[in-house]
Amino acid sequence: MKIMLAPMEGVVDSLMRDMLTQVGGFDQCVTEFVRVVDQLLPRRTFYRLCPELHQGGKTQSGVPVRVQLLGQHPQWLAENAVRAVELGSPGVDLNFGCPAKTVNKSKGGAVLLKETDALYNIISAVRDAVPADSPVTAKIRLGFDDTDLALDNARAVEAAGADELVVHARTKRDGYRPPAYWEWIARIRECTTMPVVANGEIWSAEDAKRCQAMSACDNLMIGRGALAMPNLARTIKTGEAPMPWQEVAKLLIGYSGYEISGDKGRYFPNRIKQWCGYLQRQYPQAALLFNDIRRLKVSDEIVSVLERHSSQQRVS
Repeated sequence: MKIMLAPMEGVVDSLMRDMLTQVGGFDQCVTEFVRVVDQLLPRRTFYRLCPELHQGGKTQSGVPVRVQLLGQHPQWLAENAVRAVELGSPGVDLNFGCPAKTVNKSKGGAVLLKETDALYNIISAVRDAVPADSPVTAKIRLGFDDTDLALDNARAVEAAGADELVVHARTKRDGYRPPAYWEWIARIRECTTMPVVANGEIWSAEDAKRCQAMSACDNLMIGRGALAMPNLARTIKTGEAPMPWQEVAKLLIGYSGYEISGDKGRYFPNRIKQWCGYLQRQYPQAALLFNDIRRLKVSDEIVSVLERHSSQQRVS
């Protein structure tokens, strides 16, 4: 079984990738998307979104990190894919799943699911451009407004030469609302021969088992679930118990050190509140923590509250 950490723009950055892969259970990560419009992007753009390129394309704990590209022009995507690989990315991932309106209006992400030929042309151009031993992978949703093109799109991805396909089992219109339609992934498995990874609505080891059974996929990609339960990948792989709250609180403090010392320190108050929002799904203590920090805007004050929560043996 392979478990991948999903790309989540503005959430799963290099700091979060480093922390979650240190917790363990992940076999691969994918970056937030690098937006490609009409030029070959400078090296600094790739290093900014994927600083792991400075260390062989891996996190500190040795987990490979693949650069993801988003755009609509095959040739520019191909040229930037070559640059990503030259800088050390272990392959290239192509984003056809982003549901953001601003991205879709610019003809990027999930809107391309309306154009099967566009998927084929983009993947084919990238596959032809990068070395044969560099994987080219793609992430799609089941469709834009509906699932009418789901199977055609999957066939096009395979025909274009993709080495692997991640399927988020919802349409763009579905957004992130449950349920995820895992049975559709099984249908894609039936009409293609390439490796397929199931993604969507995996919050627990029990969800993972049901997803594997319904999707006919052993390999999984998890995103929001890993933020809600930091050791989710390990609970799926080994049956480990969910991380206790005291350990989660210490992890939040560790993340604080990352953020505040980095160039994103000014975003730390919002980031930590955002993470608390995900944690509330699994930990009632996170709601109490959020209530204590929601009005705070100074990093040191937030860290002080985090330290107090981490030292509490019981939360009443």
